[in-house]
Amino acid sequence: MTVLGIVSDTHLPRFGRALPRALVAGLRDEGVDRILHCGDLTDLLAVDLLAEIAPVDAVAGNNDDDAIRARFGRKKILAIDDVRIGMIHGDAGAHAAPRNAFDAFADERVDVICFGHSHRPLREERGALLMLNPGSPTDKRTNPRYSYAILRVDAGCIIESALRYYSDRSS
Repeated sequence: MTVLGIVSDTHLPRFGRALPRALVAGLRDEGVDRILHCGDLTDLLAVDLLAEIAPVDAVAGNNDDDAIRARFGRKKILAIDDVRIGMIHGDAGAHAAPRNAFDAFADERVDVICFGHSHRPLREERGALLMLNPGSPTDKRTNPRYSYAILRVDAGCIIESALRYYSDRSS
């Protein structure tokens, strides 16, 4: 079984030079094997900090620079324990992020689409497809709490998908 931590929209260093303590503790307590970042890192600092917890893969978002886009790309599909995970930021309007992410993989076989952009956490099943937006661990905007997601996969199956929340962003 592989445990994935899913984050998006960290916007570092605008929201600090460290990750929130609750995020770090949560990812460590879950025993994540890998972290997927769904864009708007805005600086490679986020990758460096997350990599202290587990290996990181990411896609670039609309606020990411050329270096981040060149390193990670804007869209990808990862096969992890025989589960196909589509990753994209989903930008083109915050209210359209789920539709944008869904449409981006319309002609490809994926089991999960992880996306960000809206800062709105979402876990939604569309038939056999799981749509997962972890929200933001640093910029909750109008949401009541900060958030990230956990995804457990094994042998082609999604064992668990859950949103995790916390109220204090301090590092």
